[in-house]
Amino acid sequence: MKTYVALAALAALIATPALATLKPGDKAPDFSAPAYLAGKPFTFKLADALKKGPVVVYFFPAAHTSGCNLEAHLFSEAIDQFKAQKTTVIGVTAGNVDQLADFSKETEHCGGKFAVAADANTAIAKQYDTVLVKKPDWSGRTSYVVAKDGKIVHVYDNLNPSDHVTETLAAVKTLNGAK
Repeated sequence: MKTYVALAALAALIATPALATLKPGDKAPDFSAPAYLAGKPFTFKLADALKKGPVVVYFFPAAHTSGCNLEAHLFSEAIDQFKAQKTTVIGVTAGNVDQLADFSKETEHCGGKFAVAADANTAIAKQYDTVLVKKPDWSGRTSYVVAKDGKIVHVYDNLNPSDHVTETLAAVKTLNGAK
């Protein structure tokens, strides 16, 4: 029995992303990256997005994988609520970056409602300390809410994609003083 518990604990440790060391109050690392919105390529620049308001930078392991498909779909369904809060949403991944154009426009994923950026060498994920331990060439699943001044106000680190939208939307509403 102890062997099974130890193996389960080891498996959980290997499957989890690195613990996010960036904390609320830290300056968010600036970045620009090749991105897609509704299948159209452009360069996403965090500094430019912050001029318009808060930004949710959510990292996901890889396009066209079950958890990432679900998470993108959930963000897509909630995008109008983020826009009402004058907040930009950007998904960032180091996995399957060659598939991002399709991923960004497919209805069951992003649906053309928000952009996804390619982090082909995990440089951005490393700056945000969200590299998947089990697969270090992929980003983990961590969501950051970055205030207009470039400071991180909320971090949610969980491989389960289900609560990233609720967590980040609540943080944005708190930041904006909304109910």
